[in-house]
Amino acid sequence: MIVRKLHESGVRSEHAYLAAVGSIGLSLASWLTSNRQENLERADRWGIFVGEWAPTFFALGLALANYERDETARPAGFGVDA
Repeated sequence: MIVRKLHESGVRSEHAYLAAVGSIGLSLASWLTSNRQENLERADRWGIFVGEWAPTFFALGLALANYERDETARPAGFGVDA
């Protein structure tokens, strides 16, 4: 249901994959920035916090890819919840 709503609102699997890769880059950038400006423990926590978004975005991308694949495999109007 959530995946279908995201798909209907225009979110595609490629968007989720790009968000995952972007969160990895943001994690590295935020860790490097925090490491220079703050203590090491806080920089590590911030980098890990942002880095934990990537698996969620990858999982969402897989769910959307499966939905997109299934959507192209079924005839129009078939299997749609009312």
